[in-house]
Amino acid sequence: MSKISLNGMDNMQYDVLREIGNIGAGNATTALSQMINSKVEMKVPKVELLEFKEVPEIVGGAENLVVGILFTLGGDIDGMMMFMMDNDASSHLVNLLLGNLLNSDNMGSSKGEGFTEMELSALNEIGNIIAGAYLSSLSSLTNLTITSSIPYMANDMAGAILSVPAIEFGKIGDKALLIETEFGNLDKSLNGYFLLIPTLESYTTILTSLGL
Repeated sequence: MSKISLNGMDNMQYDVLREIGNIGAGNATTALSQMINSKVEMKVPKVELLEFKEVPEIVGGAENLVVGILFTLGGDIDGMMMFMMDNDASSHLVNLLLGNLLNSDNMGSSKGEGFTEMELSALNEIGNIIAGAYLSSLSSLTNLTITSSIPYMANDMAGAILSVPAIEFGKIGDKALLIETEFGNLDKSLNGYFLLIPTLESYTTILTSLGL
């Protein structure tokens, strides 16, 4: 099995990766809707294969405060997956989940004061369920066994959070599949970002499983 080249990927391979992003994001939206017991609509996600250095700008800039939840992947594919939302979106989402009636100033997220332990625990669970739904759809689509580690969550500047997968995978490639999803019908629209970072061998495994 020869490894694919991320720089030389043909249109069909790219379309398949885009469709994987669409289906995964749709599954994650359903899981989020069930979790907060409220209808959540999803706009068609933007799926791009980007260099790591481009990702911070997509999520609001390297200094933008975000909540990032990182998983390492195992089983038939190796790599990492990260789910990110900025602090404002994370605060809004955790309020919906906890039924918290405190206003956003008291939450402190928009002022960089951080989240309470209960809020961080809720965010960790939200990320875990959303990412789990995404990986479940990927596994079903490809008939591959995909396992994930216990989630590691951080609340920091986007540049700092993204440096972890960038350092880890910079030695084997400099690109990641970024799926930008807009969740609607939650009083306001919230953007969430899935970053799928398989090894080059795993990209090949995924595409081969789909007959490419």
